[in-house]
Amino acid sequence: MNSSSDVNQSGSPPFCLLGAVGYSHRLDTCVLEVVVILFLTVLIIAGNLVVIFVFHCAPLLHHHTTSHFIQTMAYADLLVGVSCLVPSLSLLHYLRGLNEELTCKVFGYMVSVLKSVSMASLACISVDRYIAITRPLSYATLVTPCRLRVCIVLIWVYSALIFLPSFFGWGKPGYHGDIFQWCADSWKTNPGFSTFIVGLLYAPAALTVCFTYGSIFRICRQHTREITQRHARFSSQTEGDKGDQRCEGCPDKRYAMVLFRITSVFYVLWMPYILYFLLESAGLYHHKVASFLTTWLAISNSFCNCLIYSLSNSVFRKGLCRLFSPLFPSCLGCMDAKKAPAPVSPRPDP
Repeated sequence: MNSSSDVNQSGSPPFCLLGAVGYSHRLDTCVLEVVVILFLTVLIIAGNLVVIFVFHCAPLLHHHTTSHFIQTMAYADLLVGVSCLVPSLSLLHYLRGLNEELTCKVFGYMVSVLKSVSMASLACISVDRYIAITRPLSYATLVTPCRLRVCIVLIWVYSALIFLPSFFGWGKPGYHGDIFQWCADSWKTNPGFSTFIVGLLYAPAALTVCFTYGSIFRICRQHTREITQRHARFSSQTEGDKGDQRCEGCPDKRYAMVLFRITSVFYVLWMPYILYFLLESAGLYHHKVASFLTTWLAISNSFCNCLIYSLSNSVFRKGLCRLFSPLFPSCLGCMDAKKAPAPVSPRPDP
C-alpha cells in the first residue's frame, strides 16, 4: 500500500501557484515560477553585492550618515536574495528530505524580517535627511555615530520581534512561503495579526516617509521662492552673484528628486502586496496567482531601492567606475577626463 501511494504521489504533478499554465511534464517542475524566482534572485544578489563592494571601495561614501542605512539595506536585501534560493531549490526537487512545514515557516519569517529591515531603513533615511535639512546647525550633535549604531541594532531587533508571533500560531507573516504547498493550503492569515503588522510596521513607515518627504519638498519650494524674490530684489548685482544665488537651492532640489524616486518605486512595488494582504486577511479576495505576483513584485524592490539611491550619488558613480575600471578602462578614462582641469594659458616664470 505504501509503495503504491508513493508511486501515485510521484506520478502526480507538483504544486504550482501559477497552475497548469507554468507546469512542464517533461521537466516535472513549475517552469514559470522557477524562471521568475531565479531571475529575481540573480538580480538581487548581483545588485546588492555591487553596492556593498562600492561602499567598501569608496571611503568618501562613509562620510555620509545615510551610508550606514544604505549598507544595512544592502546587506538585508542580499540576504533576501540568498534566501530566495530555498524556493528555487524546492521547485527543482533538491529539498525533498526537509520538513515542508518547518522550511516554509522559517523561509516566510526570514524574508518578512529582512523586508521589514529594508522598509525601516528607508524610513530612517527619510528622517535623517529631514533632520539634516530642518536643523542643519544641530545635525552633528543630534545624529552621532553611536546613535546610528543603536538605531540600526533596534531596527534588526524590532523586525525580528514583530513577526515572531507567527511561529506560535497567530497568523501568517506573508505569502513568501506559498511556494510550498503547506504554506499555501494550511497556513492561513489572521485579521488580528494582519492588523497588528500593518499598525506597527507598514503604516508607521508609510506615514514617516510621506511626512518627511512632503516637508522636504515644501522646504525646497520655499527656498526656491526666496531665491526668486532675492534675485528680483537685487537684480542690479553682477552676473556672477546672480549665478551663485540661482544655484543656492540646487542641492536641495536634486536631493528631493532622489527621495521622490525612491518613494515612488517603493510604493509602486509594495502597495499591491499590502492591499492584497489586507483583502485576503479580511476574507474579501483570495487568488493564488495574485498572491504569487504581488509577493515577488514586492521582493523585487530588494534590487531596486539601494540601486536607485546609490546611482543618484555622484560619489557612488565614481566608486562604481573605479570598481569596474579593470573590465572597462574607457569608463575610468572618461571619469578622469571630466575631473581634468581646463588648460591654462602658459605664462612666463617670474
